Amino acid sequence: MNKTILWADDEIDHLKPHILFLEGKGFNVKAVTNGSDAISLINEESFDLVFLDEQMPGMDGLTTLGKIKQIAPQIPVVMITKSEEEYIMEDAIGAKIADYLIKPVNPNQILLTTKRILERKRLTNEKAAQSYLQSFRSIASQLESNPDWREWISIYTQLTAWDLELQDGDEGLRQILTDQIQQSNLEFGKFINREYKYWLNQNLPDRPVLSVDITKEYVLPQLDKADSVFLIVIDCMRYDQWLEFEKLLNQFYSIDTDFYYSILPTATPYSRNAIFAGLYPADIEKRFPELWKNADGDESSLNQSEPELFEELLHRNRVDVKFRYEKVLQQDDGKKISEKIHNYTQTKLNTFVFNFVDTLVHTRSDSQVLKEIAPDTAGFRSLAKTWFEHSNLLQIFRELATKNVKIVVTTDHGSVRALRDTKVLGDKHTSTSLRYKFGRNLKCDEEAAIVVDDPESFRLPRLRPSTNYIIAKEDYYFVYPTNYHKYQNKYNDTFQHGGASMEEMILPVSVLTPK
Repeated sequence: MNKTILWADDEIDHLKPHILFLEGKGFNVKAVTNGSDAISLINEESFDLVFLDEQMPGMDGLTTLGKIKQIAPQIPVVMITKSEEEYIMEDAIGAKIADYLIKPVNPNQILLTTKRILERKRLTNEKAAQSYLQSFRSIASQLESNPDWREWISIYTQLTAWDLELQDGDEGLRQILTDQIQQSNLEFGKFINREYKYWLNQNLPDRPVLSVDITKEYVLPQLDKADSVFLIVIDCMRYDQWLEFEKLLNQFYSIDTDFYYSILPTATPYSRNAIFAGLYPADIEKRFPELWKNADGDESSLNQSEPELFEELLHRNRVDVKFRYEKVLQQDDGKKISEKIHNYTQTKLNTFVFNFVDTLVHTRSDSQVLKEIAPDTAGFRSLAKTWFEHSNLLQIFRELATKNVKIVVTTDHGSVRALRDTKVLGDKHTSTSLRYKFGRNLKCDEEAAIVVDDPESFRLPRLRPSTNYIIAKEDYYFVYPTNYHKYQNKYNDTFQHGGASMEEMILPVSVLTPK
């Protein structure tokens, strides 16, 4: 269907060659000589674009622009003027014009502007499709070349970038990308099953940064660089979500992003305790046996000792500074902190845990409304972005941007959209998590999971005799044979964590410096 353009100019007769040129390119053009006629037509008909002369007698261009935006704010308007006065340009831009052209204009200039505004999405999508298909072959080649942990970070960041780039693109292309992500996670699961336990050897010369290294590698080095340092852990945040948050922070901060691997299981009692303790779960169990006393109970109860774990970490590293710890579970908690954030800058080291994204993950599992609002990964990413835009956390970032601070932002684990069930056999003492389980003599399909029969090899607590762990790979989740269909229907297409996928394990850690 041809696009329709309205062109308002008191010298429209002189522009006839331009109009004929556009019509020759397939556009419908309606021309008027004044603002009043332009407003009348917009009230009666639909237009895809308006060219508007700024210096018309009677109702001038800026006044006409204002009325157009009241009637049909979605129509892009291009202002055309002889004047190069800065205030006119600022007034037009302030009224949200799509572009601004200085007379005299030539037909090719008008055509280029028209195509850029009206066909930008199509042209962008076509270019993105060409670029992704080239990248598809490159990523496929990487997958076939036995990638190491650094190359897996590269593969994941490329796929994430394309996920954002193509989120509004062609459905067929989106499906190709989805299939490639799934294939990548298949290979990633094999890679982790093969390599992970060797990373846990402290003497290994070349391993990725893990959860246990975060404080030592990224937080402590900042203490000499600013009056105050903040470690902000956003529970259950994926890399794609961080990219959306980052867009809102770039105006305030210079941001240097690196990546680390979460330990397994990618669940709060393990991965977040490891961040604050600088220790693997098995070592935490030895030093803090009370912490695991009720290990198969409520997950949140296993993260009550983070301040004590962090204090001991500082002591082991001979760091003698005062620190504060805050866990933000509710909006009111964040509001109280944001209102007195200047007080925190008087403390050398501050640690915050924000639980909202994790809460969103669990709430979506139980809410049909949220599933409809966020039906897929892109929708869930958008929902998380909306939270951040209106959060007290963003207000805290804004306030801190005016101070001499360093901020380290990271997460304890990500989440994955669980789409495939796999059966598990265990006794009544088996833990309840969907992406990982521990219990006595657990059995499952080994194609769908990493089976840890010797917890010590994975630096995990044994808890009781005959304990083993199973950790889901790819997008699987565990379901018991009893009431199989009930739980399959309940948990299919929910976001979960605890397993071994790129989204859960490869995580951003960013150092923010106020601009």
